[in-house]
Amino acid sequence: MEDTPNAGSAVARFAWAVLAYNLAVILWGAYVRASGSGAGCGSHWPLCNGVVIQPSPSAATLVEYSHRLTSGLALLSVVTLAGWTWRTTKPGDPARVGAAASLFFMLTEAALGAGLVLFRLVADNATMARALFMGAHLLNTFILLKALTLTAWWLSGGARTSLSVRPRTAAVCIVLGLGVLLTGASGAVAALGDTLYPSGSLAEGLRADLTSTSHFLIRLRVWHPAVAVTVGALLLLAGPRLPEAGDELGLRIGRALLLAVGAQLLAGLANILLLAPVWMQMVHLLLADLVWIAFVLLSARCLRVEAR
Repeated sequence: MEDTPNAGSAVARFAWAVLAYNLAVILWGAYVRASGSGAGCGSHWPLCNGVVIQPSPSAATLVEYSHRLTSGLALLSVVTLAGWTWRTTKPGDPARVGAAASLFFMLTEAALGAGLVLFRLVADNATMARALFMGAHLLNTFILLKALTLTAWWLSGGARTSLSVRPRTAAVCIVLGLGVLLTGASGAVAALGDTLYPSGSLAEGLRADLTSTSHFLIRLRVWHPAVAVTVGALLLLAGPRLPEAGDELGLRIGRALLLAVGAQLLAGLANILLLAPVWMQMVHLLLADLVWIAFVLLSARCLRVEAR
């Protein structure tokens, strides 16, 4: 039986709203990092500077504390989604798995955020530990977005998925998915380098990237564009070939993925030419998230059990 997604149910609408809200929280988290406000609450967590009410907060404190409050609401929204999903679906429904995974990775997301603060891997910290934390944080964020996306998809009527339905397509999806994750992780490290070591001009930045005596965060920046262009090209080439012939919904999702990838590549170029201003970093991250979400939806559609 062909699956026809139906986003009309209340729990499905709520699931998509939770996904959209978490996207906003992720972008605000990027602003916290890019604006250097990560130490606005000191080394205290979950309280800000050890108290709930801030008597005379600085701008950095307001930015960081607001991110913690919105993140707390994001956690509550995922808890609510998990409970609602469990109550309105039957045993064996894939949405239950998605909701449980969403809750788990929401908790690990909070743990990674807490680790950045408690270990003081914020503000001007330029250690390898912070770079590794940033990469891990980005990977966890993408997995969280995948879980939330699939939960909303399944609650909207999308069929369960299986790698055994189309093994070759599954292999391509796995390779492309790993490529997108690698691109995101390298992008997180590159963004950290742009924040801590901004360049006065494009030529100055390129010289610093290729100088062996530069800080390792600067030298690592050059790898992200290379990885992004390679993975982007693979997505542009393979994306349209993933849906089966006659699958109109799959083709529409594929076209959305192509548009998102094209926009992301242009945004990456603009980010380099403009020397990575804060607003452009946020646009770049938003497009990266949208590319990932579109890819997850396309994979789910192409690997649906009913496909055969």
